[in-house]
Amino acid sequence: MSAPSRNVAVVGGGWAGCAAAVELARRGAAVTLFEQARTLGGRARGVEVHGRTLDNGQHILLGAYKHTLALFRRVGVDPARVLLRLPLQMRYPAGSGGMDFVAPRLPAPWHMMVALVRATGLARADKMAMARFSTAARWMGWQLDDDVSVSVLLDRFEQTPRLQRLMWHPLCLAALNTAPERASANVFLAVLRDSLGAKRAASDMLIPRLELGALLPQAAGRYLEARGGSVRSGAKAETLARTAAGWELAASGQALGGAWRGVFDAVVLATPPAQAATLLAPFAEAAGLAAQLHAFEHEPIATCYLQYGPDLRLPLPFCALLDAPGRRHFGQFVFDRGQLDPGQAGLLAVVVSAAGEAAALDQETLARGIAAQLDAAFPGLGLAAPQWQRVITEKRATFACTPGLARPANATVLAGLVLAGDYTAGDYPATLESAVRSGEAAAAIILRGDASSAKNGSLSHAGGKPGADSVT
Repeated sequence: MSAPSRNVAVVGGGWAGCAAAVELARRGAAVTLFEQARTLGGRARGVEVHGRTLDNGQHILLGAYKHTLALFRRVGVDPARVLLRLPLQMRYPAGSGGMDFVAPRLPAPWHMMVALVRATGLARADKMAMARFSTAARWMGWQLDDDVSVSVLLDRFEQTPRLQRLMWHPLCLAALNTAPERASANVFLAVLRDSLGAKRAASDMLIPRLELGALLPQAAGRYLEARGGSVRSGAKAETLARTAAGWELAASGQALGGAWRGVFDAVVLATPPAQAATLLAPFAEAAGLAAQLHAFEHEPIATCYLQYGPDLRLPLPFCALLDAPGRRHFGQFVFDRGQLDPGQAGLLAVVVSAAGEAAALDQETLARGIAAQLDAAFPGLGLAAPQWQRVITEKRATFACTPGLARPANATVLAGLVLAGDYTAGDYPATLESAVRSGEAAAAIILRGDASSAKNGSLSHAGGKPGADSVT
């Protein structure tokens, strides 16, 4: 079905907005994409650091990211070229006191069974606990009737302290960006379903070789413009109003020549929740939705970049780290960017999820603590004194993924206006795949012409029945 007469504004050029714009353009709509920043990408974008473009945060995709991988191909990006594919793994530096768990290239479920048997750094009791938990989770459909915290879930299934420390807690932080004590067990189970419980290829880890802007947003912008659409970067949406002709959008920005107004048949709000709530504020019937959007709690992510000599090479492209916040060792994963992009030789990226405590430190103190952590994890490499370091903190990187969290549907009570974003209803946390799926779902509602809660409902809850397929 095409919609050549539909004139649609997409407000927000993050991954959800880009996905919505591409899907609308692909099916014949006339699309104008508005992005407040100078570049597309939203919270997954490139920033300039020491004369080079680096990501504002390090991401890992999964082979199960079907919608994201299909979108790459649609806009002319070859996943095999831009992503490093590795088997599912949780590997710590040798001798650091961690574990080494790698799924071999075998069909499911044998890849996980063999990985568990071969894993080092885990005692027999740890392995038995993990096997029992995986079996029980599969038996119950990777879902609880009543959502609880991840910590309660792990205790309920008698997971050993060491297994929690080395496997479950890092996975929870990486996937949900929420501490296990307050993270949703049902969302965590959905992540495990598509990693530990998935087919082997679906469980593969995919690490971007390119900065995130070049990975999708830039290609999406070119795709949109090639199909007659328009990308308005540096354009801030100020207000929305309903008129007899449709939705009137007022925006401003140098790219628009100052104040600007335009009328559209439909609007996709692909902005962060608080900004969407502000645009919805004038509409009394959307007061409940606006309040819900304002109520979202958020969690920060910090990424510490440390530059060493170009000959530096870690034993692995990425590995887990034993954190110790009391010693200012906040790093949870380290990525050797030189093994992903030869132009970044000697550059390490260390990720701190749920980074509230770390983000409270000044950049110099945090970077110095992480450098000391790396030096202890990789003795002999001289990592205590980098040539330069830079901490990039996204203070509102994701929503806090807590048990039973109510998340809004794409459709709203306002006909012709829909939401798109990784925070909308679904059983996955805030990820690139959930953003892409939400954008495509928003586009589908507009193309059907039923963007009203009268047909679609206005609220949903995390931890509901799974969608078509799942991702981390």
